Amino acid sequence: MKKKIVLTGGGSAGHVTGNLALLPKLQAAGWDIEYIGSFDGIEREMIERVQLPYHPIAVGKLRRYFDLKNLKDPFKVIQGVFQAYSVLRRVKPSLVFSKGGFVAVPVVMGAWLNRIPVVIHESDLTPGLANKLCAPCAEKVCVTFAETLKHIEGNKAVHTGAPIREDVLQGDAQRGFAFTRLTPKDPVLLIIGGSLGSEKINQAIRANLDVLLEKYQIVHICGKGHVDPALEGRPRYRQYEFVSQELPDLFAMTDLFVSRAGSNAIFEFLALKKPHVLIPLSRAASRGDQILNAKSFEKAGYSRVLFEEDLTTETLLTAIQETHANRAEYIAAMQTSTVSDAVGTIMGLIEKHAQKQRK
Repeated sequence: MKKKIVLTGGGSAGHVTGNLALLPKLQAAGWDIEYIGSFDGIEREMIERVQLPYHPIAVGKLRRYFDLKNLKDPFKVIQGVFQAYSVLRRVKPSLVFSKGGFVAVPVVMGAWLNRIPVVIHESDLTPGLANKLCAPCAEKVCVTFAETLKHIEGNKAVHTGAPIREDVLQGDAQRGFAFTRLTPKDPVLLIIGGSLGSEKINQAIRANLDVLLEKYQIVHICGKGHVDPALEGRPRYRQYEFVSQELPDLFAMTDLFVSRAGSNAIFEFLALKKPHVLIPLSRAASRGDQILNAKSFEKAGYSRVLFEEDLTTETLLTAIQETHANRAEYIAAMQTSTVSDAVGTIMGLIEKHAQKQRK
């Protein structure tokens, strides 16, 4: 009988790209793959694009702060557990692999009720609430940062690193230049503010355009609804709401990144050995996980970090200029990284734990 696995994770692109990184290896190993996600999250669009069978379920966000939605969202989680339980009972996978996000909670619980083994992956330096809830139901918890091991109880944690998509490492700069209609003559600065974009980063970049365009060609992935029509056709400046298939080629042609500090993105920069400025989400807009990610990379000498509270037109320009001037030092530090083959390690855990159903 063919091996079958159900993947889950969503709410942001970062909770999906790790699953996408596993796809080529899973397919090559003969796995039949299906996905459980939310009805309208970004994961649905991303997974349907790669044509995997997709099962939507109800999702409720479990907030740590007061919100009237807290009154009804627990009922959505319960509804999602029953829906996931039903899907898993019908699909009968050998294992569930979760990349996190609140959609994963009912899926992991549904798997536990069906006695299906679960392996989860924690992207950030400290576990999020969703993975804290999921960890007791999991056989193993894969972690991106070695520092995370101390946050996982028992002997479940395995330091795997971040699963990197093969295509990210196989981009073609010439295809990137053809897609953007830019040239290899001058350095390329790529700005990416996460799957939803960042209004503050967008504003600071655009306020600096006149100065930056004197030295750089700019590719600006600004998020849905954030394209500025007044800048369309500006020489040496390209703006896109979202880029998918062409992203590896854009990465290959890029000399310097300005980015949020989600773990998937920063480990891709590390794998590519590309200098970058990180602007982590502030504590006011998150639980602070990106700040910890950025500090870890800064301590290792991989990254220049600019905290959002300090972000102005002037500080961003300075960070970009200094990072580019010192790019050789950042590249040398990244070349000392001993990050392992995360995809291979995770595949080994999947194969191992899929062989045993819980008793």
